[in-house]
Amino acid sequence: MNQSLKKKNLFWKIFFGLTQTLFILFLVGVVLALTLFLYYTHDFPRPDKFVRTTAAQPTRIYDADGEILLYNIFGEENRLVVPLNEISIFARQAVVALEDARFYEHRGVDLRGIVRAILTDLKLRRSAEGASTISQQLIRSHFLTTEKTAERKIKEIILTLELERQYSKDEILEWYLNQVPFGSNFYGIESASQGFFNNPASQLTLGESATIISLIQAPSALSPYSGDVDRLINRQQYTLSRMKILGNISAEEMTEALSEEINFNRIIHSLKAPHFTLQVLQQLENMYGRSRLERDDLKVYTTLNWDLQQKAEEIIRTKVEDYEVFRIYNGSLVAIDPQNGAVLALVGSKDYFAPSYPEECDSNCLFQPQFNVALSGERHPGSALKPFIYATAFEKGSTPDDIVIDEPTNFGLWGDSYYIPRNYDGFFRGAVTLRSSLAQSLNIPSVKVFLEQAGIEDSLKFLKEAGINSYLPAVPSLVLGGGGVKLFELVTAYGCFATEGLKVNPYLISRIEDNQGRVIYQNDSLISQRIISRQTAEEINSILSDEDARAPMFGYNSNLYLPKYPEVSVKTGTNQDYKDFWAIGYNQKIVTGVWLGNNNEQPMVQRPSVSTAGAIWKEFMNYALDSIN
Repeated sequence: MNQSLKKKNLFWKIFFGLTQTLFILFLVGVVLALTLFLYYTHDFPRPDKFVRTTAAQPTRIYDADGEILLYNIFGEENRLVVPLNEISIFARQAVVALEDARFYEHRGVDLRGIVRAILTDLKLRRSAEGASTISQQLIRSHFLTTEKTAERKIKEIILTLELERQYSKDEILEWYLNQVPFGSNFYGIESASQGFFNNPASQLTLGESATIISLIQAPSALSPYSGDVDRLINRQQYTLSRMKILGNISAEEMTEALSEEINFNRIIHSLKAPHFTLQVLQQLENMYGRSRLERDDLKVYTTLNWDLQQKAEEIIRTKVEDYEVFRIYNGSLVAIDPQNGAVLALVGSKDYFAPSYPEECDSNCLFQPQFNVALSGERHPGSALKPFIYATAFEKGSTPDDIVIDEPTNFGLWGDSYYIPRNYDGFFRGAVTLRSSLAQSLNIPSVKVFLEQAGIEDSLKFLKEAGINSYLPAVPSLVLGGGGVKLFELVTAYGCFATEGLKVNPYLISRIEDNQGRVIYQNDSLISQRIISRQTAEEINSILSDEDARAPMFGYNSNLYLPKYPEVSVKTGTNQDYKDFWAIGYNQKIVTGVWLGNNNEQPMVQRPSVSTAGAIWKEFMNYALDSIN
């Protein structure tokens, strides 16, 4: 009996001892687990940062209508964030099918997926299948590093579970599609869709969706610009098959998508209307600084008429290529609305993306694509300054009917030589009216008007008031093109005739909105200043649109005459050394200027401006006025 009692007591001692030990071990385990949890999570970022802060988004520059994206100002990541309902349903289905088939079933960590991945890896004896869910990928890319350590994995799982606890699946999917890189510096599906296909993510087709989602696995290796498109096509086919298996699409839809022709942009030029847009960018950097532009998601609405810009680029490019037989290798065009100063089109060179000519030239290039002639090139304007000289004379009492003598004239010693100009055609006409003199662009009478009626000082003052800020020398040859001007300045200056005497400052930016749609800048202060009388402006307009008055020099129905718009005024200019050809014309709705020449100022074949620059001006003006009216 005592022996039996002793055995029982020994059993309970062992039992209680073991229980006590297990309890102690349990407490130690809890403390250890808590310690480890606190250790790994003491500096945790919070998943709610997703709603308090957003990824840096670029400033977007648009045309006047806000429909054409001209440029994204981004830093290291070119990203455009859009809500989930603005992403094609095909793309949403494709990313789930390819990256996380049980996305809407698990709670952030897919245990079934982990087991499947382990078994697959063991079967193939290599790492072939990942088990990270979309939520885990999002946490990893947003908060953590890519290092493969136990500590990082623990943090990843904890944060993923917290993310899934706080937010809906659609919110997580939206963040993921706006976060993930697609290659070619595109981050987020909207940026990638516009970059690869020139369409927003909302318009992605089934074939395009499967293709673009396929890039997520290896953006660089699968890039359509890598030279191995077959890899991307194979991945797209796999994506479509996964969508079919999961019931997202039918067999017929899959077959149709496989036969769909996927057209990537040939070359990714994220910069449209380059010379115009880069000028806008420069203004924005002066206003806000580059760092803010790269992160604050501003929307910039410009004055650019995309239709007119495309037409201007096309005409300049094709015509200059045709004119290479005349040794003309570059051209520029500017169009402005004279009533408010809005710049409608600006082409700074024949083709911003073309190579220089001759190839590999240094500074002595006939054609330099990225140099903005319109805004930076000071070129000799030929006779294009004459209307301002005559306007100055009219302001001082001269009239279009006054007589001036066209005859050989020595205007005295200027510098080291006597100034004895001649007319373009070498003839002298005797007594002519100022109307005929300006309409036919006669040189000798114009120098007389400049020196005797307008005056050098007053003429230079008016030119500056009109918008010519380039340095102009106080010499008689100024009226024939002495000195250099910029095309943009010249077009701006001609605007004062189109507005019947008012100077209106040009501008490129209409308004700017912040990421909440609030207007933070508005160009609504139209500043105009009367610099000549209405009568003088009307007299200049009448002369420059007078077909009969200019016919003796240029003939009837030349490139200076628009039959549908006979009220249009126009003036050409030809540098005496044939280094620059000009045509500037206008009515109350638009002022357009064209320049042709070579970057290195090499002379061209002796041709009249009316047949070269005038032809470009006429074609563009007819198109523009048809579009505007």
